[in-house]
Amino acid sequence: MLNFGLVLSVDSCNLFLSHLPKNSKGLEMALKVLSEFSEVGVHWNTASHNIMIHLLCQLEKVKEAHHLLLQMEFRGCMPDVISFSTVINGYCRLGDLQTVLKLTEEMQTKGLKPNLFTFNSIINLLCKSGKIADAESVYKEMLRRGVLPDNVVYTSLIDGYCKVGNVSAAYNLFHEMRNRKIFPDLVTCTTVICGLCQMGKIVEADKLFHEMLSSGMQPDVVTYTALIDGYCKAGEMKDAFSLHNQMVKMGMTPNIVTYTALADGLCKLGGVDAANELLHEMCAKGLELNIFTYNSLVNGLCKVGNIEQAVKLVEDMDVTGLPPDAFTYTTLMDAYCKLGNMAKAHELLREMLNRGLQPTIVTFNVLMNGFCMSGMLEDSEKLLKWMLEKGISPNATTYNSLMKQYCIRNNMRMTTKIYREMCVQGVIPDGNTYNILIKGHCKARNMKEAWFLQREMVEKGHSLTVASYNALIKGFFRRKKFLEARKLFEEMRKEGLVADRELYNIFVDMNYGEGNVDVTLELCDATIENCLVDKINK
Repeated sequence: MLNFGLVLSVDSCNLFLSHLPKNSKGLEMALKVLSEFSEVGVHWNTASHNIMIHLLCQLEKVKEAHHLLLQMEFRGCMPDVISFSTVINGYCRLGDLQTVLKLTEEMQTKGLKPNLFTFNSIINLLCKSGKIADAESVYKEMLRRGVLPDNVVYTSLIDGYCKVGNVSAAYNLFHEMRNRKIFPDLVTCTTVICGLCQMGKIVEADKLFHEMLSSGMQPDVVTYTALIDGYCKAGEMKDAFSLHNQMVKMGMTPNIVTYTALADGLCKLGGVDAANELLHEMCAKGLELNIFTYNSLVNGLCKVGNIEQAVKLVEDMDVTGLPPDAFTYTTLMDAYCKLGNMAKAHELLREMLNRGLQPTIVTFNVLMNGFCMSGMLEDSEKLLKWMLEKGISPNATTYNSLMKQYCIRNNMRMTTKIYREMCVQGVIPDGNTYNILIKGHCKARNMKEAWFLQREMVEKGHSLTVASYNALIKGFFRRKKFLEARKLFEEMRKEGLVADRELYNIFVDMNYGEGNVDVTLELCDATIENCLVDKINK
C-alpha cells in the first residue's frame, strides 16, 4: 500500500501492531514496522509505544520494555499511566520490588496517578513477597485516592493474609468485598477455605463450601482437596472420605495432593496400615508418590512410635530416587528428641548438613525442645547463641521452650532475662509465650506481673489457656484478691472453658458462704457434669 503512495494513519498502524502474534516472530515484525513506517512519515504516538511495551512484557522482555519507556520522551511521546503500569506489572511478575517502587515514585513525580491495574500489580507482588503490612498500606492509599478495589485486589490480599496465618483479617476482607457487592469467584472462595482449614476452622470452611454450591459455583479439585485436608487435620476422616467420594461422583479425579492429605490424616490417627493401602490404590491408578506423601507416612510411623520402620521408609525413598528433604529429617529428629536420644538427633543433623540440606527454624526448634525436655539447658542456650551468631532468626517457639523449662524450675529471673532478650531481638511474643510467663509468675506468686501480662496479651488478641486461668484465679485467691479471682472465673466460664475441680470447690464454698444459693447449685451441677462425669468416662 505504501508503494502506491497511500498515507496510513497512526491509528490504523496501531491496530495492525496490536493484532500481531504475541511471539518472537510478532515482535520481530513489530520492530520492523516501527522502523520502516517511521521512514515514510508515520508518527508513532503514546498508544503505539504502549502496544510495544505490552508485547515486550508479555514476552518477558521487561528490561527492553523499560528501555522503550525511557526513550518515549526523546521520541516526542509522553508516557501515560498505561505505559508505566504495564512496565510496573512486568517487574512485579519478575518479583523486582525495588524497581517497582522506583517506577511508581517516578510515575507520580510526572503527575500520573496510579490506576486500578497499577495497584493490583503492586499489591499482588507485596502479598506474594510476604510483605502483607506494606500491601495493606498500598490498599489504604488506593482507597484514599478513590480507586475502588476489585476481585483481584481482594483475592491477593486474602491470599496474603492467609499465607502469614492472619486468617481473621482475610475473613474480614472477604466479608468486606461481599458488602461492597463484589462477588468472590472460585479462586477467592478456595483461598478463604484453605485459610480457614489451616486455622482449624472447619465448620466455617464447610459453611462457605456449601454457600458456593448453593450459589451455583462449582468447586474444583483444589477446593475439594483443601476441605478434605481440613477434615483430615481435624481428625474427621469420615467427612474427609465422604467429600472424596462426592468429588469422584462429580467426575473429578483426586490428585496426588488429595491422596496425600487423606494418607496424612490416617497416619495422624495411627492408621498407618490404612494409609499404606490407600497409597497402593493411588499407585494402581498411575499416580506417583511424591516427597509429601512419603513425609506423611514417616510422620505417621513416628507418631505411633515405630521409628525403625520410619527410618527404613526413608532409606527406601533414597533407593527410589526421591531423597529425603529437611522436613523428613526434622520429623525423625523430633521423634528421637522426644525419646531423649539427643545423640541420634545430632547424628541426623550432621547427615542432613552433609547432604547439603538447609535446616529450617522448625529443625532448630525441635532440637531446642529436645535439649530442654532432656534437662540440657546449657546446651539449649549454646544452640540459641549459635543461631544468633550464624544469623538464623529464632522465633517465639524457640524462646518458649527455654522459658518453659526455667519456669518449671521456678527460675523466674532467668525466664524474665530470656523474655527481654527475645523482645530485644524483635521477636514478637505469641499466645504460648504469655501463657508460659503467666503460669510461671503465678507459681512464683508474682501476681502483679502475671496480671499485667494477662492484660497485655488480651490487648494483643491472644487468649488465656485453661491452665493459665486456673493459675491466675488460684494465685489471686491465695492473695485474698477475691474480686479479681471472681471476675476471671466468670470470664473463663463465658469463654466456655472448664475449670478444675479445686476451683469449682472454692467458688461453691464462697457463694454458699455469701448466701448465693442459686449460683451455688449451678456450680454444683457444673462440678458434677465437668469433673465427676468426665472422670467416670475416662
